[in-house]
Formats: sequence, C-alpha cells, structure tokens
Amino acid sequence: MEARLRCSASQSFIAALALACLLSACADRSDTLKLAAGPQGGTWYPLAGALKNILERRVDGLWVQVLPGGGVANVKAVEIGRADLALANSVSTVDAINGEPPFKTPATKVCNLATLYPQYFQAVTLASAGIGDPAQFRGRSLATQPKGNTGEAMTLHLLRAYDMSYADLSRLNYGNYTDSVALMKDGNAEIFTLGTSVPSGAVMDLASARAVRLVEIPDDGLRRMQAINAGYQRIVIPAGTYPGQQEPVATIGYTTHLVARCDLPEAMVHQILEGLLAGVGDLSAVAKAMKLTTAASMAMDIGVPMHPAAANWYASRATSASPAASASAKGS
Repeated sequence: MEARLRCSASQSFIAALALACLLSACADRSDTLKLAAGPQGGTWYPLAGALKNILERRVDGLWVQVLPGGGVANVKAVEIGRADLALANSVSTVDAINGEPPFKTPATKVCNLATLYPQYFQAVTLASAGIGDPAQFRGRSLATQPKGNTGEAMTLHLLRAYDMSYADLSRLNYGNYTDSVALMKDGNAEIFTLGTSVPSGAVMDLASARAVRLVEIPDDGLRRMQAINAGYQRIVIPAGTYPGQQEPVATIGYTTHLVARCDLPEAMVHQILEGLLAGVGDLSAVAKAMKLTTAASMAMDIGVPMHPAAANWYASRATSASPAASASAKGS
C-alpha cells in the first residue's frame, strides 16, 4: 500500500513537472506573436481575433496571443517590448513618434506595417440634453474610455480646443463601451465619446433605447484640434448611419493601422502582410471599411515610419503590378 502511494505521488509529481515545463515552453516559444487589440465591445477585439486566425492558418506552428489594450496603450506596449504587433490609431502613433503627450519620450521602436481603415471620433448626446456644439459640454456629465484609449485622449483634446478640461465637467466616467452605454441609458451621463468605425455597435445599442444626437465638430473646431495634433482630418458620418440621424455629421477622422516592433524579422513581416491582404474578406466581415483594402491602400503614408521589410514588400508589389513589369512578363 505504501509503495503504491509513493508510486502515485511520484507519478503526480512527474505529471505536474511535465505540465510546468510545457507551460513554460509555450510562454517562451519563439514562434509566438503578441498582438495588442482593444477593449471588448469595440471593433478591434474581434478584428484581432480574425487576424489571429488568418496568421495561424498561414504560418505553420505560429501562435498569436491577443492582448487587451487601446490606441495609446498599444503603442507603448510595442515600444517597451510587451507586444510584437498592435492595432493603433494614426494620431496616437504620431504623438508617440514625436514624444507628445500622453507620451513622455519619443517612440523609436515602433514601425508602421499597414494602414487599414478610417476611424471616426463620435460625440453622442442624449437628445433631451439639448447639446448642439462642443462648447456646450461645460458643466455636463460625460462618459468616455479609460486612459490609454485614443477616444479618451481625443476627448481631452476636444475639451482643450474649446478652452476646457475635465474639471469643467459636472461628472466624468471612465469605462468600456458597455458601461458608458448603460450610464447614458440610465440618464447618468449626457455625453458619450468614442473613437471607432461606423456604425458603432455601442451607439446602435444606445440609439435603440434612447433618442440621441451626434454632435458636429465645426470647421473652427477642426482647426483647433489640428493645432493640437496635425494628424486630425475631416471626415463625415453619412446620414442614416444611426436611427433618427437625418443629416450627415461632420466630425474628426483618423486611421487605424497595424504597427510592429521595428526589429520584427523580415520573413515574419512578409507573412503578416500576405496574410492581411489575402484575408481581407474575413477581416471586412468585422470591419466593413476594410472591404476595399488593397496593397496600395495598406502602404499609404500616415506620418509613421514604415518597417523596412514592409517597405520592401510594398515596393515589390508595386513593381510587379506596374505596366512595364506586365509588358516584360508578356514579352517573356
């Protein structure tokens, strides 16, 4: 009996040791990519899941670990090596490259891989609040994303553009989209700000329960925002995007893109880009704006240094697609 117990204990110890070794190996495996995404309830989290599936199907032995994050936090994660890849917003990445707040020093290890699709800053108010202009945010209650998200950083920029700060609000709530929508539905917040694609599922959810209004950012507001970050652009939310929205609404636009460590190996960069381009169908099922994605649109300059391997990949695609190359191929 005692021998059996010793044997059982020994087998249990060996099994536990084997499991620990296996977990350690998985944690340290060289074929793992850490991909920083966004908060649950937004577009980035399912988009990262779709990208994970695409890359793992294309690259033998690759495991992509999806991490929660946000526009600002993701760039910081790549810079300090906590992530290999990240979804990011052009305006936040440009701030990082230049060392502008909320970044304390210039980012030197973050490179662009691909431009993906446009994003919209959306300031949604309860129709009953009677807010028609950002200048009327003073003294109101606002819900936005946690610090580290581009939507929150843009909210602070908008307030600064109109000579306000968070201290000028009656109440400020940080939370995910679900939390913010709940606050709006209950009347505990009058303004909900976010940065994402359109239509936003969170805003659709809110609009199904309460009458809402999108606040337009006028031209003078855009100019003030551009004085804070030159990457801000004019973009328009089309009429009918949301229930009850009869007119187009002018707001602030920027771009979602994929960034990576600047030292990510060339072969891996090429596989990622090939997977992205081949997987546009799957990715556009999550982010509809990606359905028109091409190699040329992925290579668009957004003010962030391109990864050298990505630059070579785009150059080779452009060369092979040029009329001269096609004529040469036909002649041969």
